[in-house]
Amino acid sequence: TDDLKLSQGPDVGETLGPDMSEEAVEGPEQWREHLQRIRKKLERIGPINLAAIDEHVQLEERYQFLLAQEEDLAGSIQSLQEIIERLNQTTNKLFVETFKELQVKFNEVFSALFAGGRAELVLVDESANVSGELESAEASEDSREEKSSQRLKQEPGVEIVAQPPGKRLKSLTMLSGGEKTMTVMALLFASFLIRPSPFCVLDEVDAPLDETNVVRFGQFLKQMADRSQFIVITHNKRTMEVANSLFGVTMEEPGVSKLISVRLHDLQEVG
Repeated sequence: TDDLKLSQGPDVGETLGPDMSEEAVEGPEQWREHLQRIRKKLERIGPINLAAIDEHVQLEERYQFLLAQEEDLAGSIQSLQEIIERLNQTTNKLFVETFKELQVKFNEVFSALFAGGRAELVLVDESANVSGELESAEASEDSREEKSSQRLKQEPGVEIVAQPPGKRLKSLTMLSGGEKTMTVMALLFASFLIRPSPFCVLDEVDAPLDETNVVRFGQFLKQMADRSQFIVITHNKRTMEVANSLFGVTMEEPGVSKLISVRLHDLQEVG
């Protein structure tokens, strides 16, 4: 039979597999069992895929391509991280230098606008909040909630504290409306003095000021006029008095606007 013919080949050991050598075959029944096992193995393997070699080549090429892309992305990420680190170092250095310079100018301008007093910028660092959290870990529940609410009010940033003449040092939120306006103007002018520009536009910044502060504001503008040109939009006559030129919009006829300009310097020479 065909089953018996298998034992007549020269490579019987290889055909039978490692578990059935030529010496282990005692009869036709053992040959049939062994052959049956081989056929089941072949059935489990399935049909031969003749295109497997080509598919393997394509997949290998795809794998090498993706591997190169991964290496390229890893290199790009590393390069970006180094750039971000350098930018952070540069920006932090510039921020600290500018903050110190602004701190000095802010105090000078504040004293000039208020005719005394002092003001400063307080840098609220995030590390202070972190240390506060570590300290409150062993506190009671009520104390923990209270400190948590305080930390939420003091987010990382810059806090403005000011002391007008004859008053205590206060946060910006504790000042009156006019004092807040003058303090913010002092900060704006301080930053303007650090990085001056050819002109500056002020839109009704004197509206919440009383007459005394308006006069101080006008005097300070006169001092700053030799450094830059100021365009001030105002309805206050005291502020108009310190201007070199006035431009007004009037409506002589309903629906028709007219621009009027007056140079106060020319009027003073005529007078």
